[in-house]
Amino acid sequence: MNNFELKNPTKIIFGKDTIEKLKEEIPADAKVLLLYGGGSIKKNGIYDQVKKALANVDVTKFGGIPANPEYATLMDALKVIKDQNITYLLAVGGGSVIDGTKFLSAAAVYEGDTPWDILAENIKTNKGMPFGTVLTLPATGSEMNSGAVITRKETKEKLAMGGPGLFPQFSILDPEVIKSIPQRQLANGLADAFTHVLEQYMTYSVDAKLQDRFAESILQTLIEIAPTILQDAFDYKAASNFMWSCTMALNGLIQKGVPTDWAIHAMGHELTALYGIDHARTLAIMTESHYKYNFEAKKEKLAQYGERVWNITEGNVDDKAYAAIEKTTEFFKSLGIDTKLSDYTNEYEGTAEEISKRFTERGWLGLGEHQSLAPENVEKIVKMAY
Repeated sequence: MNNFELKNPTKIIFGKDTIEKLKEEIPADAKVLLLYGGGSIKKNGIYDQVKKALANVDVTKFGGIPANPEYATLMDALKVIKDQNITYLLAVGGGSVIDGTKFLSAAAVYEGDTPWDILAENIKTNKGMPFGTVLTLPATGSEMNSGAVITRKETKEKLAMGGPGLFPQFSILDPEVIKSIPQRQLANGLADAFTHVLEQYMTYSVDAKLQDRFAESILQTLIEIAPTILQDAFDYKAASNFMWSCTMALNGLIQKGVPTDWAIHAMGHELTALYGIDHARTLAIMTESHYKYNFEAKKEKLAQYGERVWNITEGNVDDKAYAAIEKTTEFFKSLGIDTKLSDYTNEYEGTAEEISKRFTERGWLGLGEHQSLAPENVEKIVKMAY
C-alpha cells in the first residue's frame, strides 16, 4: 500500500428530517448566500424546510446555477457576495450547485484579477469562505470532498479545481429528497458514483486489500439497489444506501494508499464541454473504450473486479477481464444510459482530434495511473467511443 495522509473535516448529518438542524450549524451572526439550481427545491418542499430552519438568519438568495455550473453565472453570484458583504455560503442542491459554491468560496477570497485563473492555473485554495450544503441529488460526492468542476460556455471548457480549504463545514443528507428526483437524474447519479469508484479502483494492485474491498462493496451496493432506486415507488432503505454510497464513492477514503486513474473523467469532461452531454453519460461513453485500449495494463484488476463484483468465475484472466468490461457496459445500459458518442450527436467526427489538441495545449501529456496516456492515445480512445 502507498503512503498517504487522510483528513476530511466535513461533518455529515444523515437521515430523515435533518434539514431542520441547519439552524444549529450556521453562525447566528452570519450573512448567508443561499445558492440553488433551477428551482426544483421550491416545488418539492426542500426550500420551505430550509427557509424555516433559517428563519432567524440573514439570508440572501441566488438561484439558477445550471447543471454544469457556468462561470458567467457564478461571476454574477460573486458580485452579490461582494455587494452584500456575505460571510457564509449555503449550497442547496446536487453536485453542480455544490461545485459552484466551492468555486465561489475560493473566488470570494481570491486576490487575483481573474477568478478563472483558479481553474486555468490550477491554484489550490487553502482557505475559502466557509460554506455548508444540503444535498438534494446524490451523485458526485461533492458534499464531502474538496474538489469541483466548472464550465465556461464561451470557450467550451470544463476544468477542475480544489484545495484543503474547500471542504464543506457540514453536509445534510436526508434520503427523503430522492422522492422528487426524475428517473434520468437518478440513473445519472448511479452511473456517476459507479464510475467514481472505478477510477480509484481499476488500476493495478498495491496489495491494499481493505481499500479494494471498500471499493468493491460500494460497487456491489450500487448494482444491488439500482433497480429499486429506478422504480416509481420510493424506498427509504434503498434511498439511504444510494445516498451514502454516492458520498463514500468520492469522499477521499477509497483513493488513499492506492494509484488512481481519472482519465475517463478528463475525456468525459471534454464531451460535456463540447456537446452539453450529461456528465455521468460522458463517463459511460468513455469507460468501455478506455478499458479495452488499456487492457494489458488493467487486466489483472479487471479480472479481480469481474470475480468479486460480477461473480465471473469461468475462463482465464483475459476472459474474466473482458467479461467484466461487458458487464459494466450492460450495467450502464440497464440504467437507460447509452454508451456511444454517436448515440448523443451526429457531429462526432473530429471530436477525438479536438480533445487531443486541447490536452496538448494544456500540457496534459500523460494521463492515467501510469501517466502514460499521451494526447495521441487519448485520440484513439475517443475514436473507439464513437
